[in-house]
Amino acid sequence: MNKKFKIVDGHCVALRDGMWFKKGEVGGRIDKEANLSQDGDAWVSGDALVFGNALVSGDAWVFGDAWVFGDARVFGDARVSGDAWVSGDARVSGDARVYGNAMVSGRFDIEAKVKFDFQLPRISINTQEKAEKLRKFLTEFK
Repeated sequence: MNKKFKIVDGHCVALRDGMWFKKGEVGGRIDKEANLSQDGDAWVSGDALVFGNALVSGDAWVFGDAWVFGDARVFGDARVSGDAWVSGDARVSGDARVYGNAMVSGRFDIEAKVKFDFQLPRISINTQEKAEKLRKFLTEFK
């Protein structure tokens, strides 16, 4: 398998062209190689930061000033951008978009098959009850 990136001074550096990056491009900050999959076109760019045991994979894209950390996973065609945070055991997948000042944390899964044209305020999801309330809220927009 040919590597997609290497780490230089804490930044991912592209070793090939991909959906979100060109060969030689310096991407965002990652703590270790295990934070960004070598498979697919997943990428971290701008001032985005991925650390801890977090993983970005598939064709996901983390950019802007976004942070992904803890044991969080961003995968599929998901995007995390702006000042958004995804942390804890959160999972963001499918066509989901987490952006602006949104915060998703704890044990929570977001999988979107549709795109929403609104911005959620910064939200901290730490309990199952709160997660269910947010799922209900999001379901109303389908």
